[in-house]
Amino acid sequence: MSGARNSGTVSQVRHNTEELQRLPSVDRVLQSQAGRSAIDRFGHTATSNAIRGALHRWRERLASEIALPDVQAVATEAVTMLEAASMPSQRRVFNLTGTVLHTNLGRAVLPEEAVEAVVNAMRHPTSLEFALDGGARGERDDHVRGLICELTGAEDACLVNNNAAAVLLTLATHASGKEAIVSRGELIEIGGAFRLPEIMKRAGARLHEVGTTNRTHLRDFEEAISGETGAILKAHTSNYAIQGFTAEVEPKHLAALASASRIAFIDDLGSGTLVDLSRWGLKRERTVQDALKDGADLVTFSGDKLLGGPQCGFIVGRKDLVRPCAKNHLKRTLRLDKIRLAALEAVLKLYRDPDRLAQRLPTLHFFSRTQDEIRAQAERLLTAWQAALPEGFAAERRNCASQIGSGAMPVDTLPSAALAAVPTSKRKGQALDRLAASLRALPIPVIGRINDNALLLDLRCLTDETGFLAQLPALKERAA
Repeated sequence: MSGARNSGTVSQVRHNTEELQRLPSVDRVLQSQAGRSAIDRFGHTATSNAIRGALHRWRERLASEIALPDVQAVATEAVTMLEAASMPSQRRVFNLTGTVLHTNLGRAVLPEEAVEAVVNAMRHPTSLEFALDGGARGERDDHVRGLICELTGAEDACLVNNNAAAVLLTLATHASGKEAIVSRGELIEIGGAFRLPEIMKRAGARLHEVGTTNRTHLRDFEEAISGETGAILKAHTSNYAIQGFTAEVEPKHLAALASASRIAFIDDLGSGTLVDLSRWGLKRERTVQDALKDGADLVTFSGDKLLGGPQCGFIVGRKDLVRPCAKNHLKRTLRLDKIRLAALEAVLKLYRDPDRLAQRLPTLHFFSRTQDEIRAQAERLLTAWQAALPEGFAAERRNCASQIGSGAMPVDTLPSAALAAVPTSKRKGQALDRLAASLRALPIPVIGRINDNALLLDLRCLTDETGFLAQLPALKERAA
């Protein structure tokens, strides 16, 4: 019996060897119509490598006695591989998570004015650091400095690549080698393990924390000030809220103390907004203008959060304190390129017309949508959603709550509505995970959230209904 088994093994090896010899060659596939078409699309080298990869896969499959492929089958598999490799790593998605400013999904969506400005800046040389009036070298921040000062009332402004960089540069300029006093309740850690004490250390400033986690008083700051003090720093608790038996010092009192002590008061707003959001039904958040009126010497904030622009960080305030930040050698490592400056200028110009801001700035538009409006959208889409779901799911329209995201207003939510997929099988968790994976596998991935034994697609940020509906029929096939 052992000999019979060995005989069968030898016969199988001989069979596989013969099959392998009958596989089409790389050249034959390249010379086929499909091969030539692939060369036109992807180039000769990439196509050749993909065909070799496809043939390698077929060799492995022949061990299981899969039928021998012809030239067309090899070419088709090679093209599939080439298309997958050519697809951008960073892809457009439908953000139906219910988090408007989703850090992992790119935060603020830019308005068309900014998109047009970016395309123009990418296609052509620009006067980035060239003064057209005199022909001398210019300063890149000049393209937006005047706008920022106009909108905020600041004496001067400096731009860097995000708010963490703004805090770093400010401390490195005005508190390096000195102490920076911060309330213990404001020693924040945000996404990506960013910790304020670590940023202070990298800036060369020594942390002097005062007060307790939940209560800090003016006397705590007064007692901490010494000849070693370089600045008082107030940090916005962007992703948490301390409630209950609490106390904090109002910014205007910190500003007065810093002024009397001849040290800088830095107010880090974190997200930062230039308008009163209560006008659109949101909770009022301190604006940059508020911080400056309260007496802050320097205010730092983000551009891609509540402001609704590209990723950047602002340092605004007293000219005699902003200018040293702009001249610090670190500034060059943190500066913005022409693309983001072009986008930022376009976004800031929209703020000159606050009456139409919610119609023109996507972030504010998403914030200001009412639950009734979103609920009506869910009703329009419900039938198509039900038809697209695979067996084992029921479609529902559910009320839900959206959130701002990116550390802005961490405990505040916005009433919204969602399309829900509710599993009818016993293994609900596995079914929901598979459905979520199928949604992510669509041509334009759909990102929702799983909550309360259902997959929810919060429609607050859905503006392209046509594009969403067009790919729904493929969902049932992928989820089967």
